[in-house]
Amino acid sequence: MPRRPRERGLGGEQVEGRQAVRELLVAGRRRVREVLVAADVEDLRPLQDLADLAMAEGIPVREISRRRLAAEARTEAPQGVIARAAPLAEVDLDELAVPTAGRTPFLVAVDGVTDPGNLGALLRSAECAGATGVVLPRHRAVHITPMVTKAAAGAVEHLSMALVGGLPAAILRLRELGVWVLGLDAAGDRPLFELPIRDEPVCLVLGAEGAGLSRLVRQRCDLVVRIPLLGNLASLNVAAAGTLACYEVARRRLATG
Repeated sequence: MPRRPRERGLGGEQVEGRQAVRELLVAGRRRVREVLVAADVEDLRPLQDLADLAMAEGIPVREISRRRLAAEARTEAPQGVIARAAPLAEVDLDELAVPTAGRTPFLVAVDGVTDPGNLGALLRSAECAGATGVVLPRHRAVHITPMVTKAAAGAVEHLSMALVGGLPAAILRLRELGVWVLGLDAAGDRPLFELPIRDEPVCLVLGAEGAGLSRLVRQRCDLVVRIPLLGNLASLNVAAAGTLACYEVARRRLATG
């Protein structure tokens, strides 16, 4: 009998970069197995601070050569430090739609985003703008790779994330749970800066650069908006577009506070 392929989880087991590792250690949301630091870099102080943080929590710290650390790394510039941790825990989609501790759900969903740098930058912006959760498709999309964790600069430690089998079905479920679903696409119905929202639960859906939102995802959204482009270029990348959209949602929420 053929084996069923193992389902991909969120990932996140290898964390690289000083800010990403610091947030991993400070957040304390998941077990850290070990921290590797390069012993032969010019300025050891930032790495020593991270090593002290890890040792204070009883986490093993190993010093290795910069060349050996580069061989262990999965990004081009790990900044002298790698942490190995338990994978990020998945959260049920329904759980993301529930208000917690006075926070109204503000979710970000991605449709077909495969570039890890873009996803990481988007997660960083979303967390800074006050997003409470992220929805990622289980297939045909990048998950939390070392490059994503580094670009996210620790945001993955503070965002609850759900993996879903299909984004169109997930959107329908969020709408059933009272979440207003907003798509962002170059062919949107109205400008981003005319959002008819205030402080209600919202999910912002972002499509892949170039392709935009898939047809079925677009159809399932309550509204699709566009970012006005005033120059000669035809588009922004998904991280830049997502940053603008996240902060427009945040601006409107602040205005009602």
